[in-house]
This record gives sequence, C-alpha cells and structure tokens, in this order.
Amino acid sequence: MPRVTLADVAARVGVSAKSVSNVVNGTGWVSEPVKARILAAIDELDYRPNLAARQLRNGRSGLIALVVPDLREPYFAEFASRFVARAQRRGLTVLIAQTNGDRAAERGMMSGAGFPALDGIVLSPLQLDAADLAQRGDGPPLILIGEEAETLVGPGVHHVGIDNVSAAAAATTHLIAQGRHRIAAVGVQQTGPSATSRLRFEGYQEAIAAAGLEVDPALFATVADFNRAEGSRAVQRLIDDGVAFDALFCFSDSLALGALYTLGTNGIAVPDQVAVMGFDGIEEGRFHIPAFSTVNPGVDDAADTILDVLGSATTPPGAHHSVPYEIIAR
Repeated sequence: MPRVTLADVAARVGVSAKSVSNVVNGTGWVSEPVKARILAAIDELDYRPNLAARQLRNGRSGLIALVVPDLREPYFAEFASRFVARAQRRGLTVLIAQTNGDRAAERGMMSGAGFPALDGIVLSPLQLDAADLAQRGDGPPLILIGEEAETLVGPGVHHVGIDNVSAAAAATTHLIAQGRHRIAAVGVQQTGPSATSRLRFEGYQEAIAAAGLEVDPALFATVADFNRAEGSRAVQRLIDDGVAFDALFCFSDSLALGALYTLGTNGIAVPDQVAVMGFDGIEEGRFHIPAFSTVNPGVDDAADTILDVLGSATTPPGAHHSVPYEIIAR
C-alpha cells in the first residue's frame, strides 16, 4: 500500500498541502474548524510523517519525551495515553519514561539524557527546584506539568495545568450545595512533595470558610501518598477516632477509591450517609459502584496546549498556561 502523503490529506479536506503542514508541524495559522477537519482526515487516512525527511527539511525530529513519576498510578497512565493520542494526530511520536520521583532521574531527563534528538520534553517533577533548572543549560524546549512545578516557570520553561485552588474550592462547594456540612479533607500531606495537597487543601478551606462552616482539624485526614491504600487508611482512622462526617473530598481519585472501600467495609452507605468527591476524572471512576463525583482536570486541553506551545515560534520565553477544569457530578 502506498504511503499516505500530505497531499493526500490536503485533497481529502480540500485545502492546500501547506495548511496540512502547518497543522502537523504546529506552525503558521489555520482556523479551528479547518484544523479539526485536517486532524480528522489524518486519523481517517492513518497519515504518518516521514520523520527523517522532516528533520532534514526543518531541523525537527518529530519526537517528544513525556516523563512522569509513576505509570502505575491511573492518572499518569491515562495522561500518557491521551497525550500520545493527541500527539499522533499531529504526526508526532512520544517517548515515555518514569522517574519514580527520583531527583537524579528528573535532573537527567529534563536535559534529554538518554533520549535521541527531541523537539521537546514534557516533565512532571516531584523533586526538581529552581537551582536544578538554572543549571540545565541548553536542551530541548521544556514544559512542566503537575503542581510541584508551578513555581518553576522561568526562561525557556513553561508550565501547563489547572488552577488547583479554584478547582478544589469548586469541588467542596459542590458538596456543600448538596447539604453536606461535615466534609473531611482526605489527602492532607505534611512531608515530602506536597504542592498538590497544599493547593487542594487551600481551596477546600476557602470553600468551607466562604460557606460559614466550622473549620474542624479533626476532619483533616493525612496521607503519605495519593493511592488507594492511603485513602483507605485515612478514612479508617476517621472512623476509629469517632469523627462525624457526611462527605469526603479526596484529593485524588485513587484516594477516593480507597476511601470507598473502607466506607463499604464499615457498612456506611454512599451517598445516603456520606457523599464522596474525587479529583482527576480517571476512567475507572465512571464505572465504580457506588458512584462518586470528581474533578476533570482537562487532560485533553492540557495535551493540546503543550503541543501548541512546542510547535509555536511565537510562544513567550516562559509562562504558565492555564487550562479549564470541570466538576463531574455523579
């Protein structure tokens, strides 16, 4: 079967090959309706660019590295899957690696160590600091994701993500609107990388205060990590301590899944006795019984924004790029 070309895609859509090239390479300007038609035609025709020819022509390899802490966690696995899908629509190939939150691994990968020629690196760090980035030197364009990186924006360093404080406040307000007044915060962290916890806890507190509810430290459930086991243990401690609560705001869906297990084993009905709100919008949550609400952190919007930044020659030298979130009520 002959290789599908830019001209084939252009003919399918009824536009010039240059317009298709602009979409594939993230250059020039194409209206959103035309861009959507081109991306659909790329999918339909299974167009794959000739990466060797591209690099010779414009110095770009068509390769992007995505580096996350732990692919075992559903959020990162789903982010990787959806990011790859969005990149493929633009004819890009994504190389995926994980750091396990190790600082040395993050330092090496942020500079492209161990990778072939890259057009960009997308990194979710847990340990990097501003001094690490200052010592980075030359390397592929770097885009950071995740709450630990929000304060690291600088020359040549971008960050893409939602407003976690606003999202957490909206999630808590949703529970309050359902008549819940004793809302436990599951995910408070006091050690280790804790920016995600700190920002979501701040939003939770803002919503509680705005509603005129009691700020009760007994409702602050601490965890060491954002996983099912920690969510389960945190809620069991609340129950064992005799803390009265009618809702849980869990700072991740993994925490919420663990919390739901413990509520079930203790015979506590959801949502009749306790409403549960998660955060991350992972697919598993759509099919869980009992159902729980969650915050969709705009993964597809984040992926598109990252790819737009990497493909744009006019992007500011370093900036935070905010993407929208959504409360998913179940």
